[in-house]
Amino acid sequence: MNTLGIDVGGSGIKGAIVDINAGQLVGDRIRLVTPDPSTPKAVAKVIKKLVKQFDYQGPVGVGFPGVMLHGVCYTAANIDSSWINTNVEQVFQEETGNPFYVANDADVAGLAEVRYGAAKDFKGVVLVITLGTGIGTAIFNDGVLLPNLEFGHLKIREKDAEKRASAAVKVKKDLSWKEWAASVEEYLRIMEDLFWPDLIIVGGGISRNHAKFFPYINIRTKIVPAQLYNQAGIIGAALFASISHSFKAS
Repeated sequence: MNTLGIDVGGSGIKGAIVDINAGQLVGDRIRLVTPDPSTPKAVAKVIKKLVKQFDYQGPVGVGFPGVMLHGVCYTAANIDSSWINTNVEQVFQEETGNPFYVANDADVAGLAEVRYGAAKDFKGVVLVITLGTGIGTAIFNDGVLLPNLEFGHLKIREKDAEKRASAAVKVKKDLSWKEWAASVEEYLRIMEDLFWPDLIIVGGGISRNHAKFFPYINIRTKIVPAQLYNQAGIIGAALFASISHSFKAS
């Protein structure tokens, strides 16, 4: 089954058709700029444009940067605050006419890595960290997700972790790989002391450069790069939509 997956980020909105059976993109990925301000009306217009470019009809999955409960957004750290208490699924469905299934962006990226990627068939506690505009986190135990864990906002020396160790911080402060890795290690040490994971997966686009910063990170937990890199959010969103739509129809 081919399903459209969309990853909404602070700087870009990316989408692609996904072969759910294979966990792979079908055709090209399209990236559009996240509007500023990123209000519901503005983002919905970009989503509509994306759906039209794929000439797609059917269920659509979205990874969204906030806590999501039953289609409603309850936090908005890297997107306009007007999204809080907004039914994201309803907004996108009314704009496009397609059924939408929306979940936290880190959660869907983690789902993709557990189903198809670095944690496929892995037993134990897996912590997925996505490093991008912010920091996304997802935790799985034997493949089962505990949703909406916003540990990118964990305080480190009175500042949100994502203000110290996200990929955006590296760019903004023009840090070397070694300098930035020190902040990432500090964050990962706190996370492993809290959750004692068996495996940590680092994702986000910057994970393609893992060989440049992993050697500087010294923690007790095994750490590996995401196998799906920054495609994980799109693939996981499509997977989430496929599962949710099938469950709804049954």
